[in-house]
Order: sequence, then structure tokens, then C-alpha cells
Amino acid sequence: MSNSKDAVRKVLDQVKADNRTSLTAPEGKLVCDAYGIPVPKEGVAKSAGEAGKMASSMGFPVVMKIVSPDILHKTEAGGVIVGVKTAQDAEKAYETILGNAKKYKADAKIEGIQVQQMLAGGTEVIVGSITDGSFGKLVAFGLGGVLVEVLKDITFRLAPATKEDALSMLDGIQAHEILKGVRGGEPVNRAALADVIVKVSQLVTDFPEIIELDLNPVFATAKDAIAADVRIVVDFAYKPKPKPRPTEEIVAAMSRIMQPKAVAVVGASAEDGKIGNSVMKNLINGGYKGEIYPIHPKASEILGYKAYKSVKDVPGVIDTAVFAIPAKFVAAALTECGEKKIPGAVLIPSGFAEAGAPELQAEIVEVGKKYDIRLMGPNIYGFYYTPANLCATFCTAYDVKGHAALSSQSGGIGMAIIGFSRSAKMGVSAIVGLGNKSDIDEDDLLAFFEQDPNTNLIAQHCEDLKDGRAFAEAAKRVSKKKPVVVLKAGRTSAGAKAASSHTGALAGNDKIYEDVLAQSGVIRARSLRQLLEFARGVPVLPTPKGENVLIITGAGGSGVLLSDSCVDNGLSLMSMPPDLDAAFRKFIPPFGAAGNPVDITGGEPPITYVNTVKLGLSDERIHSLILGYWHTIVTPPMVFARNMVEVKKEMEAKGFVKPIVASLAGDVEVEEAAEYLYQNGIPAYAYSTELPVEVLGAKYKWARGAGLL
Repeated sequence: MSNSKDAVRKVLDQVKADNRTSLTAPEGKLVCDAYGIPVPKEGVAKSAGEAGKMASSMGFPVVMKIVSPDILHKTEAGGVIVGVKTAQDAEKAYETILGNAKKYKADAKIEGIQVQQMLAGGTEVIVGSITDGSFGKLVAFGLGGVLVEVLKDITFRLAPATKEDALSMLDGIQAHEILKGVRGGEPVNRAALADVIVKVSQLVTDFPEIIELDLNPVFATAKDAIAADVRIVVDFAYKPKPKPRPTEEIVAAMSRIMQPKAVAVVGASAEDGKIGNSVMKNLINGGYKGEIYPIHPKASEILGYKAYKSVKDVPGVIDTAVFAIPAKFVAAALTECGEKKIPGAVLIPSGFAEAGAPELQAEIVEVGKKYDIRLMGPNIYGFYYTPANLCATFCTAYDVKGHAALSSQSGGIGMAIIGFSRSAKMGVSAIVGLGNKSDIDEDDLLAFFEQDPNTNLIAQHCEDLKDGRAFAEAAKRVSKKKPVVVLKAGRTSAGAKAASSHTGALAGNDKIYEDVLAQSGVIRARSLRQLLEFARGVPVLPTPKGENVLIITGAGGSGVLLSDSCVDNGLSLMSMPPDLDAAFRKFIPPFGAAGNPVDITGGEPPITYVNTVKLGLSDERIHSLILGYWHTIVTPPMVFARNMVEVKKEMEAKGFVKPIVASLAGDVEVEEAAEYLYQNGIPAYAYSTELPVEVLGAKYKWARGAGLL
């Protein structure tokens, strides 16, 4: 590879010396040649015989053009002949062009005649690369021609891309069927096209100064993929983001923040209604067993704890300092934390970048760097870590322990997480506010929760990713072990505008987020409710062993909507083998519909649900079940719920463990039944045919990404 790198470096050095920001077409060709990116073959012939030989070796048809510094308008001078089909024609064309040129300008300096391979037919596509502020180098693929402007049907991956990434891009555009050949057209050579994508992604990775690259169009045929035109833009001042800290270092600092032995409250207060008072109360009432040191300029004690003027006056070691003082005083107090060697600061105060005071934020970031203090916030509600009974926040104390770790960039969303978790009895291991993300961000949390034995799912709300590439690399690693769910706010241009005014964040093109999150194995939530439901439901479900989903329903209408939801969520409805169909028919009335969904009809006694679900769980060809319950006098909601839980337990004892979700249609009693099912390992929803399937779909997305299916 070093020779090819040297060849490109030579071209770029020349561009830099000339103070240019883009490459000429011949320079572009040299760069493509160096990396084995196919471009049309070309050469300059000095005689008619040479033109014939050259054309034959390239393969016909060819186009021939005069090469002369004195003839700018080649066509006007009769200096271009297209569609040359044989060696004999090439020799003739050579003489014709030469004659025309002499007639046009007798004293023109002629360097020869260019012979160039003519690209014919195929599908026109674009392969390119852009440089994103958050994700860095991305490779892009889409259909070529004018349609790309209108449909914006383009897909992205982080560069460098693997061969698998590249092949997934060919299926990642809406018009992917066209590449398979439609209406008698031939399919493209997928391997050749993927190879171009991989090489482009490697080129821009090796040379970060290439900030834009377009191969447009690339002619993709059954035989090969050749770039007809190359455009390369450079910026020699471009610097990629620095490498993130080593994971061990992140975990060491995060552990002292999340699991501290001693906490200082800077701005602790004995006065009700003050943030420093709420933080103290939550630490005490939340049952935190470590040391608590209130810091206050005048008080001798606060809420029964000895108070200190400064953290420097505290005799013991402090792991974390929670700040509840106005923004303008933070930098000075943070400097004292640095001198005390406190590794983490939780910055509740607002009034920084989000309030038009970026200089105050820049100042605390500098202090953090100088003393190596990790900063959470500013402009946050604080955080909870339930295994340590730690409520380092001004919100309400929270005590429902569990294994989901949630974070939000916004305080309002943080409160919604607390409320939902409490209401749904969803245990959490942590709820963390990230606010302005002056330092600690989503990838720091991923590194900590990845190794935290108390956490088995991580769900994050974010408005921007400061370093999208670092996040994607962390998520790719973590999602192999634990599901990572992300709600990206600012999907739309209006949302992006609101986000930028709220947090000083700028949301990039949503398609980039969509594709890179998928490439990283992240489950993307589309709404706040979905983020919360995924956090609650995904860990409850066992991992499916295959793709076959079966619906069993007492309500035909639910069956139809559940089938739609399966398609919407990328689930595959099993086609029913005849023997299984016959087995189900034994249990359902003759007017019930077999096939998938299995429609047992409404008037059936509990035993019909029991028998069909048992069969669904025991047959190895079925991998997961969706139940559609319909409230009837014959089978009341709680009777259905208790029966289903019993069947599930009985079959689990025999080794049949499969994901089951349920949709309950009926009067208000179905709410209690849904709750009972959920508490017993069956995510169930009253009045919704979408939510249960979305939760099952999320489990599948994670299992596929983690390579478990």
C-alpha cells in the first residue's frame, strides 16, 4: 500500500504547493489509479498504428480527442470522434482528427491523440465521501443522475467501511431493487461495486485532508463498476478529532463518580426550596451510606452534617463534588476541587453555553483539563445510581432498583424517565443527566455501564453527539453484550433548530445518524415513549433463536393490525407448514382461521388459548409468539393472564424459552391483566397493537446486531 500512498501524497503535495482546494481531472485519475478505483482506461497515441493498438487493448467502443494546448474547443476544431468500434476505424479517426486540427489552426502544437474507453450502459450510481463535524469521514452511496438531488436516496457508513458494510449499503437505499435488474435490465456486479466503496473509504481514511470526494456517475454493469468522473476537494487545515481516552481510564474515573465513597455538596443549604438543600436531602433520604460533606462559606453544620468552608478543609478523600452554586462561581470552586484531587464534578448549575455564556463554559473545561477532573454537565438535574443508593440530584429520591441505565441530555426528559420508571415499576440501575456535555458524554457512560454488573441495558436520549465516531465505536463494542437504545432528538430541521438553541448542539443530517446507529448495532427509538418501553421491555424478553414469528389471536381485527406491525418492525411472519396448520386446527373452531395469524375467534374458553400457546411454544420451528387477546365473558382478562403465565412457566420448565408479547383488547379490566403479564415476563399492552410488536422488534434488532441470530 505504501507505493499507492506515496503516489497520492505526491499529487496532494502539488495541490498544496499551488494553493488549490481541488484536484484536476488528470490528478483525480492518478489518485484513483493509485488505490485501484476503476476509471476509464486512456492513453495518448503518437501515430495511427499506435491508436489502433491502444484502442484494441482497451476494448471498444472508444472516444478519440485531440491533445493540444493551443486548441481549447476540441469539438469546434473537429478534434473529437466518439463511438470508434474497430482498430481500422481508430487508425482512420487518428488521421481525420489530425487533418481537422491542422485546418483549424495550422501552427497548433499537437502532443498526440487521446484514446479513451467509452462507458456504455449499466446503472448510474454515486459513490462518495463527506466529512461530518461529529462523525468525521463517511462514505456515501446512492443512485446517480438527477434523481439523487430530488429523492435524496443516499446511504452512509463510517469510513473505513468493511466489505460487509459496503454490501449492506447496496441494500440500504430505497431504490435497491434497481441494482438487481428490473424490466430486463441486468443486475449489477455487487462485489465490484462494494470494492469501489471500500477503496474510497480507505483513501479518505488514509488522507484526512480529502474532505469531499465524488465518483459521479459510476457505471455499474454485470461485469464491473467504473467511475466516469471524479471530483476531489481538499482542506489541508482539517484535523480529525483526537482519539478518545482509553476505556480503562474512562472507567476508573467514572467509577469514582458513580460509586463514590465520599460526596461533597458545594453550595449545600439548610433552606427549603434551594437546590443545595434538595441535593442534601436526596443524598440523606435516598439511603446513601458513604460520607457526605456539605460545603458552605458560613454554616457550621447543615441537616446534621458538619459543614466546611471549602473542599480543601475536608480531612478525608472526596470522590465526587456535586455543585449547586451560581454559574459565575463554579470555576473558582472547581479549581479548589482540582487542588483537592477530586476526580469528578457534577455540575447542576445552568447559565453556561445554553444561556449564551460559552466563555464561562470554556473556562470550566480548562480547569477540568488542567486538574484532570471529569465534568458531568453543566445544566443538569444530576444523577442516580441505585446500587449505591445514590441520589445526587435535586429531583425526587428514587428507589426502584433494576438493571436499565438511562441518560438524557435534557432535564425535562430526565423527569419523564423518573416518572415512567416509577409508574411502570421499571427498575433502573442509573438515571444520568448530561446537559451541555462540556466533558462527560454518552460514550463515557457506555464505557462505564458496559462493565457495570448492575446494568443490562443502556438507553440514551441525545440532541447531538459531540464525537459521533467515538460514540459509534463504543456502541459497536457494547451492543455486542448489552442492548443500547438511542432516542436522537432533532430528527427534523425544525427539531434540529430547536436543539441548537437549547444546548448549543447542532444536529447533523438525520440520515447519517440513522445509518451509523444501525451500523453500530444501536436500537433507535422513534419517540420518548418508545425509548422508555424499550428500556423496560427488551431486558424482560429472552433472546429469540430464529426469525419465525407467530401470531395467535382471539380477535381477527387485532390479527390484521399485529401483522401490519410485524412488517413495520422488520419481523418475519412464519409461513405455516401444513402439519403445523393441521395441529392448530385441532384446537380451534372450524370457522376460525388457521395459517398465520392463528385466529381462534372470540367465543373460545380459556383452554383454547392454553392449547394453542402450548403448541406455539413447543414447536421448534416457531421462535417467538405475539398474542392478541379479546375480552369476553367466556375468558375474562385476569383468567387469560393467569393461564398464560402458567403455560409460560410450565413450558420453561420443559426447556421451551421463547419471547412472548401480548396485545389486550377489552374494557378497563385488561389494564390489570396487562400489568400482571408484564410483571411475569410477558410484555403486554392494553389497547395497543403497535407497542408489543415494537418491543419484540427491538429485541430482534439487538439480537441481529449482536450476531446472536
